[in-house]
Amino acid sequence: MEQNQFCLLMHLSQFAGWIVPFGGIIFPIIMWSTNKDYSQKVDLHGKEILNFMISYFLYSIISIFLMFFIIGFITIFLVMICSFIFTIIGAIKASNGELYRYPLTIRFIS
Repeated sequence: MEQNQFCLLMHLSQFAGWIVPFGGIIFPIIMWSTNKDYSQKVDLHGKEILNFMISYFLYSIISIFLMFFIIGFITIFLVMICSFIFTIIGAIKASNGELYRYPLTIRFIS
């Protein structure tokens, strides 16, 4: 499989959580960890995806706590919408051979 196609599938594998519980977390991690040594491009995309997932998980937790102050209902909705849109943009960029830096992502893994 071509690297761009693999990176595209790695980005889109985040949606597997809609079908398989925790699939949106497990599939990208498995894809990245098994192929990161073969390609620098796959390694960069995988790190970016993991940073994105960790960051948006934290934003979701913060939003859940903010639900006690009503604003959390708005922020959790925004986090979900941004997560969906940014994942699609990341997949499109990956198919074009570009690295997409997800907005508002904290760089835990460098």
